[in-house]
Amino acid sequence: MFEPVIAPSASLLGLLQRGRGDGQLHALAADRTEAIAALEECVTRDPRADWQVENRSLYYARLYMELEAPLDGIEDHLHSPEDLLDEDEARTGLALSVLGHLAAYGRRDALIVLREYAATGTNWAWALDELALRDDDRGLLLLGTAVLDRFAPGPEGDAELRETVRSAYEPRPWRLWAAYHPRVAAASEQAPFDVWQRQLNRSGVTPGWSTADVLAWADQGDLGGLGAAAFAGGPVRSGSSPDAGPGPDAVDRRAAAAARCLAAVVRPEDRPAVLEAARTGLPGARRAALRHLVDRQDPAAAGLIEAAAAEVDDRLVRFALELLGRMRGPEALAHARRWADPATGGADSALGEAAVRLLADAGEPTDAPLVVGGLRRWVLLHGVSGADAGLGTLVDGAGRLTATEAVPVLRHIYGEAVSSELRGRAARALAATDVHFPEGPAVECLWDCEESTRELAARHVATTGDARVLERLRRLAADPAEEAEVHAAVRGRLTSARERSR
Repeated sequence: MFEPVIAPSASLLGLLQRGRGDGQLHALAADRTEAIAALEECVTRDPRADWQVENRSLYYARLYMELEAPLDGIEDHLHSPEDLLDEDEARTGLALSVLGHLAAYGRRDALIVLREYAATGTNWAWALDELALRDDDRGLLLLGTAVLDRFAPGPEGDAELRETVRSAYEPRPWRLWAAYHPRVAAASEQAPFDVWQRQLNRSGVTPGWSTADVLAWADQGDLGGLGAAAFAGGPVRSGSSPDAGPGPDAVDRRAAAAARCLAAVVRPEDRPAVLEAARTGLPGARRAALRHLVDRQDPAAAGLIEAAAAEVDDRLVRFALELLGRMRGPEALAHARRWADPATGGADSALGEAAVRLLADAGEPTDAPLVVGGLRRWVLLHGVSGADAGLGTLVDGAGRLTATEAVPVLRHIYGEAVSSELRGRAARALAATDVHFPEGPAVECLWDCEESTRELAARHVATTGDARVLERLRRLAADPAEEAEVHAAVRGRLTSARERSR
């Protein structure tokens, strides 16, 4: 999958790629040909870092409607030779979602393109899901034969069909086809049994019921071909392959399960053994013991986390810093303040950055200067082009602590962030810290690609002073594609505006 080039935030393309409200406003004021070209670039080269947490489809579909843009660019993209070579659904997913919204708005040409692609395209399942929500029964029934022809006759094809029916996001087409196609009916009946059989046959090694047993179990089992020694830097066992199992993440998963078991079996006299495992144990046992001590708010946990964060094993360091984010209570916050303070700790170290994130999550109002300082350092060192969860945590913390001194950097993040999810978090923080938010960013946010950001804007925007605001609120209230939460916020503001005008 390609990595899209993100244009500067001040350009029309850059605004549209980011999904900012100003992108729609600028596109409607720009030359129509230029605006359509920029829009097609966004839809056919998905600009999102993570399509699972960022929305664009409704945003782009609305602009297609406003510009009365043709669908030639999308159709060429879907039926290009690359569709036969690239099976990654992210290549065509955004375009198909945009077509789905356009079909819901009544564009017949979008419905026809979806039908054609569902019959012939590589990402046909996504197109079928869009049609399941928008097409009529007749249109779906006509697609049945073309879809079923994708599954070869015989046991393998039948098994693939059962898996497809079982995992279908929208089951409506398969239920329709089951009445006319015996293969679909048989697959629909067998799919639930397959799930039950997999659950019944699930097997695994379980720990014995003592602290020593659980700690030993944390380093056994589903670690792939590497085994615990490899994760500690030791040699790989003879006959094993680094690609044989799920990799180091399996250690963390088993450690989390072992920590839950420890909560049930550890007795007071077992504490020395748990402390020793947390200091010097094998990878799984050490992680399980650390997590157990953190979850129990053991007074030794902070020191052990600090020691683990200084190890040479990057995986252990990462795990320790993630555990730091789970710590709570006055003692944990006191340690975090020491680690995060440039005067007493290493604010620019990995431990210092994790400590600032803990203060952002759970700190008190007096911790606001440390959180703002950490936010500024992050932006200075890393920028805002990515969608890192650490930056989002600091942004949330600035808003939660009502850190008004963070307003300039929050405005910068809001304007420059490529991730619309991060921009939405910046908007929420600005709503809590910036007195000018209602008549400033909130106005633009009414056109934002994220429904949560539009809802925030509807609740905070000033309804006087800008003639566009009330008109936009009315259009959102009348749009059937809008989310229910946005509708509720918009209608509440419109009611309040009417009452004030009486």
